[in-house]
Amino acid sequence: MNNKAVKTEALYAKQEKIHAREVEGLFDSLRRYAVIVLLGLYYFLPWLTWNDRQGILFDLPARKFYIFGVTLWPQDFFYLSWLLIMAALTLFFVTAVAGRLWCGYACPQTVWTEAFVWLERITEGNFSRRIKLDKAPWTAEKVLRKTAKQFLWIGFAAWTGITFIGYFTPINELIGRMAGFELGPWEVFWMLFYSVATYGNAGFLREQVCMYMCPYARFQSAMFDGDTLVVAYDEKRGEPRGGRKRSVPAADVGLGDCTDCNICVQVCPTGIDIRKGLQYECIACASCVDACDAVMDRMNYPRGLISYTTENALRGGTMQIVRPRVVIYGLLLMLLFTGFIFALTGRDLMNVDVIRDRNALYRELPGGIIQNVYTLKVINKDDRAHDLKIEVAGIPGISLETDPVQPGLEPGAIGSITVRVNIHRDAASGGGHDIVFSIRTLDDDSFEASRKGRFILPSNQQAK
Repeated sequence: MNNKAVKTEALYAKQEKIHAREVEGLFDSLRRYAVIVLLGLYYFLPWLTWNDRQGILFDLPARKFYIFGVTLWPQDFFYLSWLLIMAALTLFFVTAVAGRLWCGYACPQTVWTEAFVWLERITEGNFSRRIKLDKAPWTAEKVLRKTAKQFLWIGFAAWTGITFIGYFTPINELIGRMAGFELGPWEVFWMLFYSVATYGNAGFLREQVCMYMCPYARFQSAMFDGDTLVVAYDEKRGEPRGGRKRSVPAADVGLGDCTDCNICVQVCPTGIDIRKGLQYECIACASCVDACDAVMDRMNYPRGLISYTTENALRGGTMQIVRPRVVIYGLLLMLLFTGFIFALTGRDLMNVDVIRDRNALYRELPGGIIQNVYTLKVINKDDRAHDLKIEVAGIPGISLETDPVQPGLEPGAIGSITVRVNIHRDAASGGGHDIVFSIRTLDDDSFEASRKGRFILPSNQQAK
């Protein structure tokens, strides 16, 4: 019989909540300003009016996207694809230059997590008080502080969801319908979904989204090279680490500049130790840089033990920010942005398609007149209705039997206009001939569209 004790080990350790220590410094200030600006834009833009309507509104039922003075229709969907391509290339460019700078300063997960942490500090205090509060038994004070935090979190998440819906339903109308309990089921669903997602991701999951759920953390290394700016610890200067009195020079006790105070770990929002090297959990927020610089100032050591630098610079080489990869990304972005602006500002607000009548190639009318019938599909992408005038050219003596003036075409509407075109059989030889339909608005000459069509004349043998 085997009496040996069996030792069991857990394969999964419970995730400990990270309470990041407060830090002050240049990068903390930059991150705070970025959060204020980005959240301010998110919550303010739906309330901004433009030409008596909401400045930014994605009106899905009406199939209109209003972006200040520009109105985009379903036919302009390729502009959205263009924007997504530019956004992806911009992310590649920023990553090649400065690593995960986007994650540390502009990612929605980072921005809303910072906001939720601020609300937590208001109700529960600084990081040491929050740690003690979590470990303390439940008392009236703990219940009050936790309840106040949840009240602020839920209210902030709910307002985030309401604002999100305000980009798709005019926000003034949305607030009025909410007050009267008249919201539609889809509006309620997406409002609750976005509120719960914000509350869960920014309030509870926090750094776990960056560490386990975000795909960017996994493929970022494919865009890094030795000259990419990263937050890094100067091991040559810092090791061996150890505590010492402030008045004792590090060289006198055989130590490096790192005092092993672990403040760089305490301020990290993902809880990593940057001294272990570059890790995928690092979001490049540079809190550890601010914390380490403060310690270096107190010890009268030079700053930069932890800094934004490159791997090549740490090895003693030169820092090269401008390099072929960055130049190529930059040129592509410049071309894409320039092309997008020109395409958007110069886009046609009226389009026309020409469809020939499929029932008959042509019709013979009295007096030697040959008639072809077409259907013109006219799209008005302007915000105003327009009266249209149709013209045709391409063969001498060509004329319209249809009234060339058509009544107002509503904004965003697709008009279907049947057009009869007449030509005398002797005006051209038999067979197919190119003609051009032109449509312009009577109230604005700048709105014009043209499209080629094919006019069929019978051959001389057929005419006999």
